[in-house]
Amino acid sequence: MGMRVSTPQDNLSKGLSIVSRAVGSRSNLPVLSNVLIATDNGRLRLAATNLNDLGIVSWVAASVEEDGAITVPARTLNDLVNTLSPERVDLEVAVRTNTLNLNCGAMTAQIKGIDAQEFPIMPEPTDEDQYLPVPAQLLRETIKMVAFAAARQDSRPVLTGVLMEYDGQSLTMAAADGFRLAVREMPLAAESSENFSLVVPAKTLSELERIGANEDEDVYIVLPKDRSQQVLFHMNNVDVSTQLLGEEFPNFRQIVPQETTTRVILDTASLLQACKRADIFAREANHTIQVHIQPQEGMAGVVRVSATSAETGENEGFLDATIEGDDLSISFNVRYVIDVLNVIQSESVEILTSRPDKPGIIRPLGDSTYTYVIMPMYTGR
Repeated sequence: MGMRVSTPQDNLSKGLSIVSRAVGSRSNLPVLSNVLIATDNGRLRLAATNLNDLGIVSWVAASVEEDGAITVPARTLNDLVNTLSPERVDLEVAVRTNTLNLNCGAMTAQIKGIDAQEFPIMPEPTDEDQYLPVPAQLLRETIKMVAFAAARQDSRPVLTGVLMEYDGQSLTMAAADGFRLAVREMPLAAESSENFSLVVPAKTLSELERIGANEDEDVYIVLPKDRSQQVLFHMNNVDVSTQLLGEEFPNFRQIVPQETTTRVILDTASLLQACKRADIFAREANHTIQVHIQPQEGMAGVVRVSATSAETGENEGFLDATIEGDDLSISFNVRYVIDVLNVIQSESVEILTSRPDKPGIIRPLGDSTYTYVIMPMYTGR
Protein backbone atom coordinates (compact mmCIF):
# COMPACT_ATOMS: atom_id res chain seq x y z
CA MET A 1 0.00 0.00 0.00
CA GLY A 2 0.98 3.64 -0.36
CA MET A 3 -0.20 6.69 1.56
CA ARG A 4 -2.39 6.23 4.66
CA VAL A 5 -3.79 9.34 6.28
CA SER A 6 -6.82 10.46 8.26
CA THR A 7 -8.14 13.99 8.72
CA PRO A 8 -11.40 15.65 9.88
CA GLN A 9 -13.92 16.19 7.05
CA ASP A 10 -14.18 19.96 7.63
CA ASN A 11 -10.37 20.39 7.36
CA LEU A 12 -10.27 18.46 4.12
CA SER A 13 -13.29 20.27 2.70
CA LYS A 14 -11.81 23.68 3.51
CA GLY A 15 -8.40 22.80 2.05
CA LEU A 16 -9.97 21.47 -1.15
CA SER A 17 -12.17 24.53 -1.61
CA ILE A 18 -9.04 26.71 -1.38
CA VAL A 19 -6.93 24.82 -3.92
CA SER A 20 -9.64 23.82 -6.38
CA ARG A 21 -9.89 27.42 -7.61
CA ALA A 22 -6.54 26.83 -9.36
CA VAL A 23 -7.60 23.72 -11.23
CA GLY A 24 -7.06 24.10 -14.97
CA SER A 25 -10.45 24.04 -16.70
CA ARG A 26 -9.44 23.82 -20.36
CA SER A 27 -6.21 21.90 -20.20
CA ASN A 28 -4.83 19.32 -22.60
CA LEU A 29 -2.99 17.73 -19.69
CA PRO A 30 -5.41 15.51 -17.72
CA VAL A 31 -3.27 15.81 -14.57
CA LEU A 32 -4.04 19.56 -14.40
CA SER A 33 -7.71 18.70 -13.76
CA ASN A 34 -6.52 16.84 -10.69
CA VAL A 35 -5.62 17.87 -7.18
CA LEU A 36 -2.39 16.55 -5.66
CA ILE A 37 -2.74 14.92 -2.25
CA ALA A 38 0.55 14.20 -0.49
CA THR A 39 1.90 13.74 3.01
CA ASP A 40 4.31 16.44 4.11
CA ASN A 41 6.02 16.41 7.52
CA GLY A 42 3.03 15.04 9.38
CA ARG A 43 0.49 17.15 7.50
CA LEU A 44 -1.52 16.68 4.33
CA ARG A 45 -0.46 18.85 1.40
CA LEU A 46 -3.08 19.69 -1.24
CA ALA A 47 -2.09 21.39 -4.49
CA ALA A 48 -3.65 22.48 -7.79
CA THR A 49 -2.38 24.57 -10.69
CA ASN A 50 -3.34 25.73 -14.17
CA LEU A 51 0.41 26.16 -14.88
CA ASN A 52 -0.10 29.76 -15.86
CA ASP A 53 -1.56 32.45 -13.65
CA LEU A 54 -2.44 30.38 -10.59
CA GLY A 55 -1.02 27.62 -8.41
CA ILE A 56 -2.28 27.02 -4.86
CA VAL A 57 -0.87 24.78 -2.13
CA SER A 58 -2.76 24.27 1.13
CA TRP A 59 -1.69 22.32 4.20
CA VAL A 60 -4.21 20.45 6.33
CA ALA A 61 -3.72 18.99 9.81
CA ALA A 62 -3.82 15.20 9.59
CA SER A 63 -2.62 12.05 11.25
CA VAL A 64 -0.19 10.31 8.92
CA GLU A 65 0.37 6.56 9.16
CA GLU A 66 2.27 6.12 5.93
CA ASP A 67 3.77 8.65 3.55
CA GLY A 68 2.75 8.81 -0.09
CA ALA A 69 1.03 10.87 -2.79
CA ILE A 70 -1.53 10.69 -5.60
CA THR A 71 -3.50 13.03 -7.85
CA VAL A 72 -7.26 12.60 -8.34
CA PRO A 73 -9.90 14.56 -10.30
CA ALA A 74 -10.46 17.72 -8.27
CA ARG A 75 -14.15 18.04 -8.98
CA THR A 76 -14.97 14.43 -8.05
CA LEU A 77 -13.07 14.65 -4.77
CA ASN A 78 -14.35 18.12 -3.88
CA ASP A 79 -18.01 17.25 -4.57
CA LEU A 80 -17.72 13.98 -2.66
CA VAL A 81 -16.02 15.44 0.43
CA ASN A 82 -18.61 18.25 0.61
CA THR A 83 -21.40 15.68 0.97
CA LEU A 84 -19.72 13.73 3.79
CA SER A 85 -20.76 13.93 7.42
CA PRO A 86 -18.44 15.93 9.72
CA GLU A 87 -16.41 12.92 10.84
CA ARG A 88 -12.95 11.51 10.31
CA VAL A 89 -12.03 10.79 6.68
CA ASP A 90 -9.56 7.95 6.04
CA LEU A 91 -7.53 8.13 2.83
CA GLU A 92 -5.48 5.28 1.48
CA VAL A 93 -3.66 4.91 -1.85
CA ALA A 94 -3.51 1.65 -3.76
CA VAL A 95 -0.25 2.27 -5.61
CA ARG A 96 -0.55 -0.54 -8.15
CA THR A 97 -3.88 0.74 -9.53
CA ASN A 98 -3.36 4.47 -8.77
CA THR A 99 -6.61 4.53 -6.81
CA LEU A 100 -7.54 6.62 -3.77
CA ASN A 101 -9.67 4.69 -1.28
CA LEU A 102 -11.73 7.00 0.88
CA ASN A 103 -13.74 6.01 3.97
CA CYS A 104 -15.95 8.20 6.13
CA GLY A 105 -18.56 6.80 8.53
CA ALA A 106 -20.57 4.22 6.58
CA MET A 107 -19.38 5.51 3.17
CA THR A 108 -16.56 4.14 1.04
CA ALA A 109 -15.38 5.31 -2.37
CA GLN A 110 -12.60 4.50 -4.79
CA ILE A 111 -11.42 7.35 -7.01
CA LYS A 112 -9.22 6.61 -10.01
CA GLY A 113 -6.14 8.81 -10.06
CA ILE A 114 -2.95 9.67 -11.93
CA ASP A 115 0.55 9.10 -10.54
CA ALA A 116 1.75 12.05 -8.44
CA GLN A 117 5.04 12.16 -10.37
CA GLU A 118 3.17 13.51 -13.38
CA PHE A 119 2.01 16.55 -11.40
CA PRO A 120 4.02 19.77 -12.03
CA ILE A 121 6.54 20.77 -9.38
CA MET A 122 5.08 23.61 -7.32
CA PRO A 123 7.36 26.50 -6.27
CA GLU A 124 8.23 26.59 -2.58
CA PRO A 125 9.86 29.38 -0.55
CA THR A 126 13.52 28.80 0.32
CA ASP A 127 15.89 30.62 2.67
CA GLU A 128 17.68 32.26 -0.26
CA ASP A 129 14.55 33.96 -1.60
CA GLN A 130 13.66 37.58 -0.97
CA TYR A 131 10.70 38.16 1.38
CA LEU A 132 8.54 41.23 1.93
CA PRO A 133 5.98 40.93 4.75
CA VAL A 134 2.72 42.86 4.21
CA PRO A 135 -0.07 43.00 6.83
CA ALA A 136 -2.78 40.68 5.48
CA GLN A 137 -5.68 43.07 5.97
CA LEU A 138 -3.84 45.96 4.32
CA LEU A 139 -2.98 43.78 1.32
CA ARG A 140 -6.58 42.53 0.98
CA GLU A 141 -7.94 46.07 1.18
CA THR A 142 -5.47 47.31 -1.44
CA ILE A 143 -6.19 44.47 -3.86
CA LYS A 144 -9.90 45.28 -3.55
CA MET A 145 -9.25 48.97 -4.27
CA VAL A 146 -6.91 48.41 -7.23
CA ALA A 147 -7.38 45.08 -9.06
CA PHE A 148 -10.84 45.91 -10.49
CA ALA A 149 -9.29 48.61 -12.71
CA ALA A 150 -7.16 46.11 -14.64
CA ALA A 151 -8.22 45.17 -18.18
CA ARG A 152 -10.28 41.98 -18.52
CA GLN A 153 -8.67 41.01 -21.81
CA ASP A 154 -6.37 43.18 -23.78
CA SER A 155 -4.12 43.20 -26.78
CA ARG A 156 -1.50 44.32 -24.25
CA PRO A 157 -1.46 41.50 -21.69
CA VAL A 158 0.44 43.71 -19.24
CA LEU A 159 -2.78 45.70 -18.65
CA THR A 160 -4.52 42.57 -17.34
CA GLY A 161 -2.02 42.70 -14.48
CA VAL A 162 -1.40 44.81 -11.40
CA LEU A 163 1.92 46.56 -10.89
CA MET A 164 3.50 45.89 -7.49
CA GLU A 165 6.40 48.22 -6.87
CA TYR A 166 8.52 48.36 -3.71
CA ASP A 167 11.00 51.19 -3.17
CA GLY A 168 12.26 50.47 0.34
CA GLN A 169 9.67 52.81 1.90
CA SER A 170 6.33 51.72 0.52
CA LEU A 171 4.63 49.14 -1.66
CA THR A 172 2.63 50.72 -4.49
CA MET A 173 -0.03 48.84 -6.41
CA ALA A 174 -1.43 50.18 -9.68
CA ALA A 175 -3.85 48.91 -12.34
CA ALA A 176 -5.06 50.58 -15.54
CA ASP A 177 -7.18 49.52 -18.51
CA GLY A 178 -6.72 52.56 -20.74
CA PHE A 179 -9.87 54.32 -19.44
CA ARG A 180 -9.02 54.51 -15.76
CA LEU A 181 -6.20 54.01 -13.29
CA ALA A 182 -6.28 52.94 -9.64
CA VAL A 183 -3.19 53.45 -7.46
CA ARG A 184 -2.59 52.80 -3.78
CA GLU A 185 0.55 53.27 -1.72
CA MET A 186 1.17 51.24 1.41
CA PRO A 187 3.91 52.57 3.67
CA LEU A 188 6.00 49.56 4.72
CA ALA A 189 9.34 49.52 6.42
CA ALA A 190 11.10 46.21 5.75
CA GLU A 191 14.86 46.59 5.82
CA SER A 192 15.39 43.07 4.52
CA SER A 193 13.80 43.47 1.12
CA GLU A 194 15.44 44.96 -1.95
CA ASN A 195 13.49 47.15 -4.35
CA PHE A 196 11.38 45.36 -6.95
CA SER A 197 8.82 45.96 -9.66
CA LEU A 198 6.51 43.12 -10.73
CA VAL A 199 3.36 42.81 -12.82
CA VAL A 200 1.08 40.17 -11.31
CA PRO A 201 -2.09 38.89 -13.06
CA ALA A 202 -5.10 40.68 -11.52
CA LYS A 203 -6.96 37.34 -11.44
CA THR A 204 -4.30 35.88 -9.14
CA LEU A 205 -4.56 38.81 -6.72
CA SER A 206 -8.35 38.54 -6.59
CA GLU A 207 -7.94 34.87 -5.62
CA LEU A 208 -5.35 35.87 -3.03
CA GLU A 209 -7.79 38.40 -1.54
CA ARG A 210 -10.47 35.69 -1.30
CA ILE A 211 -8.16 33.02 0.16
CA GLY A 212 -6.57 35.44 2.63
CA ALA A 213 -9.95 36.45 4.06
CA ASN A 214 -9.18 34.57 7.29
CA GLU A 215 -5.56 35.67 7.59
CA ASP A 216 -4.84 38.29 10.26
CA GLU A 217 -1.06 38.11 10.18
CA ASP A 218 1.41 38.94 7.42
CA VAL A 219 1.33 37.75 3.86
CA TYR A 220 4.87 37.32 2.55
CA ILE A 221 5.61 38.36 -1.02
CA VAL A 222 8.35 35.91 -1.99
CA LEU A 223 10.64 36.55 -4.94
CA PRO A 224 12.34 33.25 -5.77
CA LYS A 225 16.08 33.67 -6.24
CA ASP A 226 16.39 31.51 -9.36
CA ARG A 227 12.94 31.81 -10.96
CA SER A 228 12.70 35.43 -12.00
CA GLN A 229 9.35 35.02 -13.77
CA GLN A 230 7.46 33.81 -10.70
CA VAL A 231 6.18 35.28 -7.48
CA LEU A 232 4.85 33.46 -4.45
CA PHE A 233 2.48 34.72 -1.75
CA HIS A 234 3.15 32.81 1.45
CA MET A 235 0.60 32.60 4.30
CA ASN A 236 0.17 30.43 7.39
CA ASN A 237 -1.19 27.33 5.68
CA VAL A 238 -1.44 28.41 2.06
CA ASP A 239 0.95 29.37 -0.76
CA VAL A 240 -0.30 31.07 -3.92
CA SER A 241 2.06 31.21 -6.90
CA THR A 242 1.85 32.77 -10.35
CA GLN A 243 3.83 33.55 -13.48
CA LEU A 244 4.60 37.25 -13.81
CA LEU A 245 3.54 39.25 -16.86
CA GLY A 246 6.80 40.01 -18.60
CA GLU A 247 6.13 43.35 -20.26
CA GLU A 248 6.97 46.74 -18.84
CA PHE A 249 4.02 48.42 -17.09
CA PRO A 250 3.17 51.90 -18.48
CA ASN A 251 4.44 54.87 -16.47
CA PHE A 252 1.24 55.46 -14.54
CA ARG A 253 2.57 58.55 -12.75
CA GLN A 254 2.40 60.45 -16.05
CA ILE A 255 -1.34 59.74 -16.25
CA VAL A 256 -2.17 61.40 -12.92
CA PRO A 257 -3.13 65.05 -13.61
CA GLN A 258 -0.76 67.40 -11.80
CA GLU A 259 -2.95 70.49 -11.99
CA THR A 260 -6.66 70.63 -11.35
CA THR A 261 -8.81 73.76 -11.12
CA THR A 262 -12.02 72.51 -9.53
CA ARG A 263 -12.33 70.51 -6.31
CA VAL A 264 -15.63 68.99 -5.21
CA ILE A 265 -16.35 67.22 -1.91
CA LEU A 266 -19.40 64.95 -1.87
CA ASP A 267 -21.05 62.37 0.35
CA THR A 268 -19.89 58.96 -0.95
CA ALA A 269 -23.18 57.11 -0.43
CA SER A 270 -25.31 59.88 -1.98
CA LEU A 271 -23.08 60.08 -5.06
CA LEU A 272 -23.18 56.28 -5.43
CA GLN A 273 -27.00 56.30 -5.32
CA ALA A 274 -27.20 59.14 -7.85
CA CYS A 275 -24.85 57.24 -10.20
CA LYS A 276 -26.81 53.99 -9.87
CA ARG A 277 -30.03 55.84 -10.72
CA ALA A 278 -28.40 57.62 -13.65
CA ASP A 279 -27.11 54.30 -14.97
CA ILE A 280 -30.68 53.06 -15.47
CA PHE A 281 -30.84 55.54 -18.35
CA ALA A 282 -27.12 55.78 -19.13
CA ARG A 283 -26.78 52.09 -19.98
CA GLU A 284 -28.70 52.77 -23.22
CA ALA A 285 -26.20 55.53 -24.06
CA ASN A 286 -22.76 53.92 -23.61
CA HIS A 287 -23.08 54.39 -19.85
CA THR A 288 -22.46 58.13 -20.29
CA ILE A 289 -23.45 60.50 -17.48
CA GLN A 290 -22.98 64.26 -17.29
CA VAL A 291 -21.65 65.75 -14.08
CA HIS A 292 -22.44 69.47 -13.81
CA ILE A 293 -20.46 71.21 -11.06
CA GLN A 294 -22.22 74.42 -10.00
CA PRO A 295 -20.52 76.55 -7.33
CA GLN A 296 -22.70 78.94 -5.30
CA GLU A 297 -21.97 81.56 -2.64
CA GLY A 298 -18.89 80.77 -0.56
CA MET A 299 -17.85 77.11 -0.67
CA ALA A 300 -21.35 75.71 -1.05
CA GLY A 301 -22.53 74.29 -4.31
CA VAL A 302 -24.56 71.73 -6.15
CA VAL A 303 -23.54 68.84 -8.35
CA ARG A 304 -26.11 67.71 -10.91
CA VAL A 305 -25.76 64.15 -12.18
CA SER A 306 -27.80 63.45 -15.29
CA ALA A 307 -28.23 60.81 -17.98
CA THR A 308 -30.18 60.90 -21.23
CA SER A 309 -31.18 58.04 -23.48
CA ALA A 310 -32.94 58.48 -26.82
CA GLU A 311 -34.86 55.23 -26.13
CA THR A 312 -35.76 55.26 -22.45
CA GLY A 313 -35.79 58.89 -21.32
CA GLU A 314 -33.70 60.85 -18.85
CA ASN A 315 -33.11 61.60 -15.20
CA GLU A 316 -31.16 63.99 -13.05
CA GLY A 317 -30.23 64.16 -9.40
CA PHE A 318 -28.94 67.09 -7.33
CA LEU A 319 -26.32 66.67 -4.60
CA ASP A 320 -25.11 69.22 -2.07
CA ALA A 321 -21.37 69.68 -2.34
CA THR A 322 -18.44 71.73 -1.15
CA ILE A 323 -16.92 73.28 -4.26
CA GLU A 324 -13.68 75.20 -4.79
CA GLY A 325 -13.01 76.58 -8.27
CA ASP A 326 -14.99 77.14 -11.44
CA ASP A 327 -18.20 75.62 -12.69
CA LEU A 328 -17.69 72.74 -15.08
CA SER A 329 -19.59 70.06 -16.98
CA ILE A 330 -17.80 66.79 -17.63
CA SER A 331 -18.99 63.38 -18.90
CA PHE A 332 -17.87 60.06 -17.45
CA ASN A 333 -18.62 56.38 -17.94
CA VAL A 334 -20.87 55.86 -14.93
CA ARG A 335 -19.76 52.21 -14.52
CA TYR A 336 -16.23 53.42 -13.77
CA VAL A 337 -17.53 55.85 -11.15
CA ILE A 338 -19.73 53.20 -9.51
CA ASP A 339 -16.79 50.74 -9.41
CA VAL A 340 -14.61 53.08 -7.39
CA LEU A 341 -17.38 54.30 -5.06
CA ASN A 342 -18.07 50.65 -4.20
CA VAL A 343 -14.54 50.20 -2.83
CA ILE A 344 -13.99 53.57 -1.14
CA GLN A 345 -14.59 53.20 2.60
CA SER A 346 -14.62 56.87 3.65
CA GLU A 347 -17.85 58.83 4.11
CA SER A 348 -16.82 61.61 1.71
CA VAL A 349 -14.97 61.67 -1.59
CA GLU A 350 -13.25 64.44 -3.47
CA ILE A 351 -13.37 64.87 -7.22
CA LEU A 352 -10.64 66.98 -8.86
CA THR A 353 -11.10 68.20 -12.43
CA SER A 354 -9.78 70.86 -14.79
CA ARG A 355 -11.48 70.66 -18.20
CA PRO A 356 -14.19 68.59 -19.91
CA ASP A 357 -11.55 66.88 -22.08
CA LYS A 358 -9.05 66.16 -19.29
CA PRO A 359 -9.03 63.20 -16.86
CA GLY A 360 -10.58 63.66 -13.42
CA ILE A 361 -9.38 62.30 -10.08
CA ILE A 362 -11.57 60.62 -7.47
CA ARG A 363 -10.15 59.85 -4.03
CA PRO A 364 -11.34 59.26 -0.46
CA LEU A 365 -11.37 62.54 1.44
CA GLY A 366 -8.34 62.80 3.71
CA ASP A 367 -6.59 59.73 2.30
CA SER A 368 -3.74 60.64 -0.01
CA THR A 369 -2.59 57.00 -0.35
CA TYR A 370 -5.30 56.28 -2.94
CA THR A 371 -5.85 57.88 -6.34
CA TYR A 372 -8.33 56.93 -9.04
CA VAL A 373 -7.97 58.63 -12.42
CA ILE A 374 -10.87 58.46 -14.85
CA MET A 375 -10.88 59.52 -18.49
CA PRO A 376 -13.76 61.76 -19.62
CA MET A 377 -16.25 60.52 -22.20
CA TYR A 378 -16.39 62.41 -25.47
CA THR A 379 -20.02 63.36 -26.08
CA GLY A 380 -19.49 65.01 -29.43
CA ARG A 381 -20.80 68.37 -28.36
